[in-house]
Amino acid sequence: MVWNGMDWWPKPWDAIVIGAGPAGSLAARELAAGGARVLLVEKRRFPREKVCGGCLNGRALAVLDAAGLGFLVTRAGGVALEELRLRCRGRQARLDLPIGAALSRARLDAELVAAAREAGVRFLPQTQALVRGSGNGTRRVRLQRRGETRETAARVVLVAAGLGHRCLPPGSSLRTRVVPGSPLGAGCLVCRAPSFYGIGTIFMAIGREGYVGLVRLEDGSLDVAAALEPDFLRRRGTPGAAAEGILAESGFPPIDALRSARWQGTAPLTRWTRPLAEDRLFLLGDAAGYVEPFTGEGIAWALASGRAVAPMALKAIARWDPGLPRHWDVLHRRVVRRRQIVSWAAAAALHRPWLARLGFEALNRMPAAVGCVLRYVNAPVSLPEVS
Repeated sequence: MVWNGMDWWPKPWDAIVIGAGPAGSLAARELAAGGARVLLVEKRRFPREKVCGGCLNGRALAVLDAAGLGFLVTRAGGVALEELRLRCRGRQARLDLPIGAALSRARLDAELVAAAREAGVRFLPQTQALVRGSGNGTRRVRLQRRGETRETAARVVLVAAGLGHRCLPPGSSLRTRVVPGSPLGAGCLVCRAPSFYGIGTIFMAIGREGYVGLVRLEDGSLDVAAALEPDFLRRRGTPGAAAEGILAESGFPPIDALRSARWQGTAPLTRWTRPLAEDRLFLLGDAAGYVEPFTGEGIAWALASGRAVAPMALKAIARWDPGLPRHWDVLHRRVVRRRQIVSWAAAAALHRPWLARLGFEALNRMPAAVGCVLRYVNAPVSLPEVS
């Protein structure tokens, strides 16, 4: 059997990375740059759109720059972001963004996969990967593609397959807990929208039962990403109708194309996974846990985890250390989890109307304090050496 010209498959691979989003692609590239033989597996056709606001904040851009990919967003036509404009039941607030860019996920992910392939990564799209057991210094992985199945192995496996993935083997110690009442994600691209929604601005419509973020992308389309209370979505019937309701409640101009747009949905957004690693297996990106992001934090968390895990994975390839899973839990908490707490607190406030009102007053009365929070969220984190 020859898949995508790969009749020479090494036995085993040094690393198999499951999921070609920002976390998986950057991790795969970093591993290949370190001399590893890497297979990157993606279950969907490439390029593809994802439910995502399409925003990269300062931290995301800093991670790319540190990885030698600082040119990537500009080369792909990314739109500079300068302002965050929020509305909640007629109240409005504006915040200057210290740095940021808008870029479609289809373009960003394609650029990152291309960078990984240039570093020597082998890419296998439209392939479902299932992690199996470990033994003889490897982890087995079952690959299913176009009705055919092949089993291979790697010295280390990284799972970056996103929310609600089903890649782990039966009996795995890695457990994900979904926070009760967690909102559902939904997103679409709108080709025609009112000129009010101009370039360079993130628009955030906040309602009692969810919020909608909107931003212009490099091709002029409007990226619409929503976090919706499950009961509200059921009552409205469709994500488009729910988004319309939130825009109207907040006071933003209506968008006629929302109901007819092609929407994609996600599993419940807020979730925590513990532990994050076991024998020769690491979770990263959204697969490691997720909360509702606002101004590009989601992509920043993914990129940061992809770069942070690479030195540890290279060490695991050379010689497995049973202490590495615990080390990854600690490092991930420092690099990602602490920053997620800010978004978690903001989301909790937005889902409580009286707290949202107080938040808007604080935005207008204490912009300097809010600016400090934005700078913290955007600030890069230095990565320690893996001993």
